[in-house]
Amino acid sequence: MSTEKTIYGTPVVNGLAYAPAAWVSRFQIPKLDATPLPESERETETTRFDQAAATVSARLAARAKQAVGTASDVLAAQSELSADPGYRQMVHQAIKAGTPAAVAALQTTEKFCAMFEKAGGLMAERTTDLRDICTRVVAELLGEPEPGVPQLREPSVLLADDLAPADTAGLNPEMILALVTEQGGPTSHTSIIARQLGIPCIVAMRELGCVPPGEKVFVDASLGSLTLGAPVHAVLPRVEADVRAREAIKNWAGPARLASGEEVELLANVQDGAGAQKAASGYAQGVGLFRTELCFLDSTHEPTLDEQAAVYREVLTAFPNQKVVTRTLDSGSDKPIAWATLEQEPNPALGVRGLRTTGLNQGLFTRQLDAIAAASKQHSGKNWVMVPMVSTLPEVKWVTKLIRERGLVAGIMVEVPAAAIMIDHFLEEVDFVSIGTNDLTQYVMAADRMNANLATYTDSWQPAVLTLIARVARVGQEKGKPVGVCGEAAADPVLACVLIGMGVTSLSMAATAIPGVGAQLGAVTLDQCQAAAAAVLQAADAGDARARARRALGLR
Repeated sequence: MSTEKTIYGTPVVNGLAYAPAAWVSRFQIPKLDATPLPESERETETTRFDQAAATVSARLAARAKQAVGTASDVLAAQSELSADPGYRQMVHQAIKAGTPAAVAALQTTEKFCAMFEKAGGLMAERTTDLRDICTRVVAELLGEPEPGVPQLREPSVLLADDLAPADTAGLNPEMILALVTEQGGPTSHTSIIARQLGIPCIVAMRELGCVPPGEKVFVDASLGSLTLGAPVHAVLPRVEADVRAREAIKNWAGPARLASGEEVELLANVQDGAGAQKAASGYAQGVGLFRTELCFLDSTHEPTLDEQAAVYREVLTAFPNQKVVTRTLDSGSDKPIAWATLEQEPNPALGVRGLRTTGLNQGLFTRQLDAIAAASKQHSGKNWVMVPMVSTLPEVKWVTKLIRERGLVAGIMVEVPAAAIMIDHFLEEVDFVSIGTNDLTQYVMAADRMNANLATYTDSWQPAVLTLIARVARVGQEKGKPVGVCGEAAADPVLACVLIGMGVTSLSMAATAIPGVGAQLGAVTLDQCQAAAAAVLQAADAGDARARARRALGLR
């Protein structure tokens, strides 16, 4: 193609690539025969469905064992989902009523997806998983090959409408030089796995369908752009330089320090003891976000104080003499916990979440604090506790009192715009704050971060979001209180420089993202970071903010 054309999406993982485009093949479910089954065939049809579902579950479980880190966790979760008793029971009921297995699987899947979409948040995100599982089961029932990523003969840029967890978790960075999807958002499975593997990634590229398979494309993931017909002599030197830069990241060994000498605290986000051990074996200087609710998503009752303390102690033990920031339960109908969550809400994102959940059951909150305090007695480091979804000054005073009574360092999450607006008053009460950029962004921009159609809005580079972050950091400096960031923004190497320039004192991210962030911080001075921070506040939109920051930091 001689005519140069550039299309844009939302950047997720920085990097450049120039290679042929390869599309993920999708099994298109044909129009299925819904003729009711004779009663004599229904038991056999049920067995046929069970065998197909078991085959899919076994394949996913086998891939989970071969994968590592987040990829393994994602595949294991999907394998469990494909074997879910509630799902299979509903399919069985439909088959017993005469519905053919493939039709029953499709109808049941859509019923579950409707329930998940109504719940919103993380539950809504699982609809991609469910539909992918259904497609695999139906393909198995129809005797079709398993859908997914094609066998690549040469290094390529992988294109897809969206990628299921089973696809993303098996990606080979040696063969997939970049990943671009038409759907998805910064917190989707595709984005999470791309970060772990270090594959340049762009999501929500609406015009992606115009790219023909086999066409050589130039991807600049830092700008969120894909160019067809790019001149080889212009792009290859840039790609080669980028490859060298990414090799340097692999050799980064910490600690995090700016080129001008200032140290930066890089912490890990973890959800259990195993994750904490992995993070501790790398370059994390502690834990900036311990997601306690993820330990209890599958429990049917509230764990006892001793059971909770044992889980918390595993994380604390991984980081002796270091800071661990424990977030109290952040459950809600988007992250439902059977014993701590309202069953249904019309708008879960604006409903009973975080502190609001424990506010309805104050004993739940105090018992968790007691368990954290019990676990901390044998921890030689600093155990900080922060509370999510805090919105008012009375809430701040209440939680701070309870946390300090137990000898713990008291903090709150800044994720509700009200907290950023009231930060002068809130920081008078607490010892520290941590900015949760994922939720802060969706609330500031009034856009569901799980909705792929709104990915442009749920971009942490949005100037409105950066303005609030800068405000919180400035007040923190004035009052001498630590201000951390623990959302996905902290894992963006360029945005990390901006955050440090604003006065943020620590960055917490997936442990696998730390080398990339540390290497980028080591290449710039504090003056450059501060110049970038000032520049983004003058930006018109997220793309403009990125461009201004890169210029201020001396990046192309």
